[in-house]
Amino acid sequence: MGDVAMSNNRDNYWDDEEEDDDLESYASDTDLVKKLRKALKSEQKRNKELEASLGELSKSQRERILKDVFASRGVNPKVAAFVPSELEASEEAIATWLESNADVFGIELSEKAEVNQQDVAALRQMDSVTHGALSPDKSEDIAMRIANAGSEDEILKLIYGSQS
Repeated sequence: MGDVAMSNNRDNYWDDEEEDDDLESYASDTDLVKKLRKALKSEQKRNKELEASLGELSKSQRERILKDVFASRGVNPKVAAFVPSELEASEEAIATWLESNADVFGIELSEKAEVNQQDVAALRQMDSVTHGALSPDKSEDIAMRIANAGSEDEILKLIYGSQS
């Protein structure tokens, strides 16, 4: 029986070493788990910040698109409050929604932009005045050539061309 008791002590001796190894690996595992949890929390916090930033940018982009579409069609910007938030934030989708609901808001959308005849006449008059006129860079170039001319003949060639 002494041998059995002794073998039990040896088993316990080896068992104690295994337990020590288990405790050491457990301690290192818990440190690793703690580090991983800390890293996970850090990444989750960063992810939330990025999502919030993206949400703000998307909201401001949507507002800008709404404002641009409404302004280009001459629609009161207060109508933007009634545009559904589920609607895609693209000019085409918003324009389509606006066209389908224009009668609800009492908006008349014309396919063609109406051109005021007085504006057309003013544009034609400006075009006729500026047609054939010297631009400032050409007049400065001629003045520089005249100032740098060495003789009277060179000045006359500049004024009249190569006819003289």
